[in-house]
Amino acid sequence: MVEALQALRGGPCTVAVTMGAAIGDFTRCDPPRALLTCLGLLPSEYSSGERRPQGSITKAGKTHARRALVEGAWAYRSPAQVSRHGHLRLAKQPTMSQDIRWKAQVRLCQRSRHLVARGTQTHIGTVAMARALVGGMWAMATQLPVAAYVSKDRELLSPQLSRLPTCRGKDAAPVWGNPRRR
Repeated sequence: MVEALQALRGGPCTVAVTMGAAIGDFTRCDPPRALLTCLGLLPSEYSSGERRPQGSITKAGKTHARRALVEGAWAYRSPAQVSRHGHLRLAKQPTMSQDIRWKAQVRLCQRSRHLVARGTQTHIGTVAMARALVGGMWAMATQLPVAAYVSKDRELLSPQLSRLPTCRGKDAAPVWGNPRRR
């Protein structure tokens, strides 16, 4: 999984390892929005009636993973291209992984240019790019075959890993982070 995440432009080794350690099995969070909730990258909001004002991101969840994603999102400010090192990393990946990587890179680079042209502040645009990068990581993780140590039914998992919470369900709340903040 780490090698697959490294194929993304914003996923160097440190980002890929951090995301792998923080999230583990990406398929636990069925829609990618649940993964964003677990990472604290969704905007906070206060809804009353027809008004829906949004605030800053919630910052609930894994701080290290969120910080690594924001660092990885800085890579998408420059135009879409594949570097020499990128070719070497992509040579090991299946074509499906390469296709997802290229689609994500083109989409995120266009979005970054659009946000800059619109006049969005740099740090706010970077967090928006991190949110989109999570979607690319989730797509890549769900398309790749599941590793041998993880099963959908969680039968093969060790007792420690089988107690990991999931993000599925209609009442899916953030399950990571400080228990006092829940």
